[in-house]
Amino acid sequence: GDELTLDGIGLADGADIFVWNGKEVGGTKVMTGPDHEPVVINVLHLAEYNEGGKGQHFMESQHVFSCSTKVGDVHKALAPSGGIILKNGSGLDKEAKNWEVFLEEDMKETVRSVGLMDGSSVLILDSHDQSFVNVSSGNLTAFTYDISWLQVKNFCGTDDEEKHVKITATIETVMSDIKRKAIQELQLEEELGSDSCLRPISGNGKLLSPVPEDYTVKEAELKMGSLLGLCHGKAPTSTQLFLYFIVGSDQNTSPEMEIVVEETASVKECLNLMLEKSGLSGDNWHLRRIDWCYEAGEALSQENATLKELNVCRGDTLVITEGKLPPKGFLKIPIWWLKSWSHKKPGGNAQDQVNGVTCQMEALQVSPSGGELYTDLCYAGTIEIAGEASLEDLKMQAMTLPCCPEPIVPLPSFLRAWTVDSKRPGKLLRNNKQQLDAYKLGAKVEICLEALQKEEHLGTHDMLLRVRMGIPGERDYYSSVDLVWDISKECTTWALRQRVASHFCLPVDKIEMAKYFPDRFEWLPVSSWTQQVSKRKRKKKQESLQSAPYHLKDGDIIGVKNLLLDDTKDFSTVRDDIGKAKQRQLALGKKTSQQADRLQDRVFSEEKLNMKHRKPEVALSINVGVFR
Repeated sequence: GDELTLDGIGLADGADIFVWNGKEVGGTKVMTGPDHEPVVINVLHLAEYNEGGKGQHFMESQHVFSCSTKVGDVHKALAPSGGIILKNGSGLDKEAKNWEVFLEEDMKETVRSVGLMDGSSVLILDSHDQSFVNVSSGNLTAFTYDISWLQVKNFCGTDDEEKHVKITATIETVMSDIKRKAIQELQLEEELGSDSCLRPISGNGKLLSPVPEDYTVKEAELKMGSLLGLCHGKAPTSTQLFLYFIVGSDQNTSPEMEIVVEETASVKECLNLMLEKSGLSGDNWHLRRIDWCYEAGEALSQENATLKELNVCRGDTLVITEGKLPPKGFLKIPIWWLKSWSHKKPGGNAQDQVNGVTCQMEALQVSPSGGELYTDLCYAGTIEIAGEASLEDLKMQAMTLPCCPEPIVPLPSFLRAWTVDSKRPGKLLRNNKQQLDAYKLGAKVEICLEALQKEEHLGTHDMLLRVRMGIPGERDYYSSVDLVWDISKECTTWALRQRVASHFCLPVDKIEMAKYFPDRFEWLPVSSWTQQVSKRKRKKKQESLQSAPYHLKDGDIIGVKNLLLDDTKDFSTVRDDIGKAKQRQLALGKKTSQQADRLQDRVFSEEKLNMKHRKPEVALSINVGVFR
């Protein structure tokens, strides 16, 4: 009222006065009157990863528009390109599920004409968010899947700092939408979308195979919270394969490389592409799969077959191996000669033992993870032999190869054949007349041959043991003696004790035995036979030494103590002390690196609390029978 005084309306000294002409604000004309009254609208959008409370899917804000504003202008102000606006047709009743999408013809209508008033709610969904909700039949139901998130790390930047963002997603979200949202969040150029791809990052930081853009999170087998890398290069199509390959099986000397090929390409074509990329030439190469030990495994021998026909999958690693493939039905087998060492003779002092063992370990490059005791392997060469050939034929052909100094081998029966396992003799091959195919040696088998002083014809029930008698008063042993033990009747402690005592011409109750585990540098005493057992329990069949904890097999080392001369029960040697000391050093280094990994894992520990917890693991006991 003009009749009121300034003092009457409570205006104090220094007060601010807003003066408006009622027609414009900041030079922009403001429409007045009941046809242009303001309307307060509640605007909802999907909550991002770090927005809202636990279980809250939407964020709400208020915006004011004139009731004469066109819906198209509201869409332009609130929704991004490709987004949609939905209104709650239930008016002020927010609990009702009656959401309707504004159609193209609604964009020309005004806010009032489409029924929006004070307190009305609208929902904004961009193209990425539309996959999270079901808007069919004009009804916005609950989420089709639980909403979670993925992390995307930027590997396309030029600076050293690799930024990463978290993108909301469900198991049905398409990878192309995740990539587009990540590019927006990282504030990168939109042109990057046509020349980039998303690659999962493993726990050790390795970039895995790119995910096709038309895959969903579920099809890509990604877990919620997984880390992806935004990298340069196009993702392979559904008909292409992304493969890793190395030259030779030693990754330290040959870095891992990547290539994208058509799944219909032949093995020969794939090999040529890999050779070209690695800068190699010639036809003296072939491809092999990588095995679980990350070594060259099965050869891809069918050079004209397609990768798809051979079940080569996306993300597989192949090895370019030197040498041509052997003809079909032939085996290409590296041959080694097994040479026994001269052991320490009685009389040396402890320091000589330490120095001698140290020199031996250095010469063999024996690691604390274990090495063959008192043996050495000398490479002789590689032979090609038919799978239908016999073991005797293999020995005959190996006798033509150059070898380490050994006694002259007159006949194949003077040779003992072993497979090579972890650079030491593994499985003993018996029966000279048996075909090589019957042994099921595999594509990457290696054979070592041991020269003997006399002919040997081991039966199927003969077990070969390396028996070593302890030197009285010293922590050392005499040279190993090969002991053949017939286990056709029983393979028990009592039977072994009788066989060993008979071999050394000692009373059965005057010896102690232990099996050696070279990978742990430990001796496991074989249980004493003098235990008092009742007649009822005596009838019970004794446990086989081929079962736990001994797992006795061909080539095992058995230490023997002569109690008439040496009553000590310690089977360990100075070499064992050295080996265990190195193992402790390695374990300490691994523990330090594991602690650093745990600190890094804590970053994601809180997010994983919301995931479903699995039932606690329960120990499983399995009894495995012995079949020979």
